[in-house]
Amino acid sequence: MLRFVVDTMGGDAGSSVCVSAIINFLKKNKDCEIIAVGKKEELTALEGLCKIVDARDVVPMEAGALEVMRMKNSSMMVALKLLKDEQLDGIISSGSTGGFLSASTITLKMIPGVKRAALVAPFPTKIKGKKVVILDIGANNENSPEELVQFATMGRLYAKGVYSIENPKSFLLSNGSETMKGSPEVKEAHKLLKENNFPNFLGNIEARDVLSGDADVVVTDGFSGNIFLKGAEGVASIMSKMMKSAFKKNLWTKLGYLHVRKGIKEMSETMDYKSTGGAMLLGINGVVVKAHGNSDAYSFECAINVAKKLAEADIVSKIREGLQSE
Repeated sequence: MLRFVVDTMGGDAGSSVCVSAIINFLKKNKDCEIIAVGKKEELTALEGLCKIVDARDVVPMEAGALEVMRMKNSSMMVALKLLKDEQLDGIISSGSTGGFLSASTITLKMIPGVKRAALVAPFPTKIKGKKVVILDIGANNENSPEELVQFATMGRLYAKGVYSIENPKSFLLSNGSETMKGSPEVKEAHKLLKENNFPNFLGNIEARDVLSGDADVVVTDGFSGNIFLKGAEGVASIMSKMMKSAFKKNLWTKLGYLHVRKGIKEMSETMDYKSTGGAMLLGINGVVVKAHGNSDAYSFECAINVAKKLAEADIVSKIREGLQSE
């Protein structure tokens, strides 16, 4: 029986989204338990389905690490304490990213040997069902070459453990595929990975090729990774709106849509970033999943599914063992 705790407060759409997501998740996963943390009067629909823990305070989006740690009665801190004290299998929150990552790291501690934790998420590619693992997508603003090398190791272990890819193809995100392209940190990381004969490291990859399906793991600093994340989501959203608008122009375009709707639907499902649900903070002692701040019920349910998949894969132990053997 897997047990998870959900921070239901802090997301843009409020706790109702989390409530709907939890109900849908539990209907499909009878072998799981969830503890919902938040204002109990907003969680009444969950009575009888899961344990409810009352917590009145919400961590502000701009909160720093010290401020979050002082908010002992916030839903986020109460949920993290439950995760640690009751040795639960994972936590999911759509609250303040900075606050959640900082509080999780301080509360749960780093896996021995980890230099920096990284946010990792699987992105959809043009190949249906194929994901590319990208890290870091926002836990850090700056990263050293040595940290990028360790991200490559953790990303490889993640791809092997979660997606059963025997020998993941790894790349560095850069502004060109040539060896000498990239920031000073990327150039040095490239050199270190080559010198250390990193398994199946295939060099640099440009942002336009990341979602082609050729890569299994793409390594980047947190600043660049977060820009890539938001840029990809923005393009996907704009393209979807443009296509809908194009097919609604007149009767002929509406008739044309009838002929291609199957292909359009398949493309939408293939590139649906909401299906990834959330990102895991990789490198700490626990399954910590950060859902999108603007999650709807579907997206938040996907985030809970991410936590379940990571717990089933025992990803924390695999990272710990993998780093020790390096």
